[in-house]
This record gives sequence, C-alpha cells and structure tokens, in this order.
Amino acid sequence: MFRRSGGQCVATFAHDEVRVLRKVAAEVVGLLTDGMDHTDPVVSRLFPDIYPDLPEDSQEFRLYTEGDLKTSKIDQAGAILAALPDEGEGEVRLDGEAAEAWLRAINDARLAMGTRLEIKADTDLGEELDDAVLEDPGSSRVFQLSVYAYLGYLQESLLNALPEIR
Repeated sequence: MFRRSGGQCVATFAHDEVRVLRKVAAEVVGLLTDGMDHTDPVVSRLFPDIYPDLPEDSQEFRLYTEGDLKTSKIDQAGAILAALPDEGEGEVRLDGEAAEAWLRAINDARLAMGTRLEIKADTDLGEELDDAVLEDPGSSRVFQLSVYAYLGYLQESLLNALPEIR
C-alpha cells in the first residue's frame, strides 16, 4: 500500500478503494457537521469527557476546546478527500504533514466504526469477520468489518512509510 518515495508517502488506489475512502471521510465530516449529538456513542468516543467524574468541568473544558478539535478533525478528513482522485483509480502522494493528517483521520474513522461495530480492545477481528461471514456473507456487517480491517491495514502501511520521511 503506502511506500516511501523520496520525501513522500505514495500509494496507488484502485477505483473501489477510492470510493470507500471518500465515503468514509465524508461520513466523518458529516458526523461532525450535522449537529453533533453528545449522547451518540461515536461522538462520545471522538470527544471523550476529559474529566469523567466531573461532568461540569468536562462541559467547561469542552466549551473552550471542542470547536478547534472539531475543526481539526474535519480538516483532517478533508485532507483525505483532497488527496484522493475525484473518481477512478489513482496515485496519492503525501508529504509528512499530509500523512499525519491522514493518520489522524483514519484513526477517527476507525474509532467511529469500531464504536458502531462494538469492537473492543480484545476483539479478534479475524474471528469476528469469520463469524459475520458464516451468519450472512452479504450482510452490511461483513462489509463494515472489511472496511474497518482495510483502514487498519492502510494506517499501518502509512505509519511504516512515515518515519522514513521525517
């Protein structure tokens, strides 16, 4: 997937990969721009309470920091959208700053998907996917787990390419 080429991280994406990445990034942007609901577990995961035992203090902290954090997350997802081809397959070249934005955006997408899919730290993703395939190979869960796994692979390949360009 991602490899180092000179001072950049470079990857070539197939048409389907471009479509999936565009959809995932757009969904993150949508989640953050469509009136965030703090009772939504995904929003809570992306914007956790800094003081879980002190809700008033967490609320005050959120008041001062959430806008900038939200803007940053939207910009990072936007970095994915900006770098990908509009349609079809294509090559993506990322400098160090863009690669770090991609990493943060992929992480946010995986946190959101993992929350929706109820993935825990001790979840065996391969086993979870196998179970989902046995239950219904054409289910949306199989597709979502596959995308979640793909994002992990993408994130790892980018991490492996990134240290070399710093």
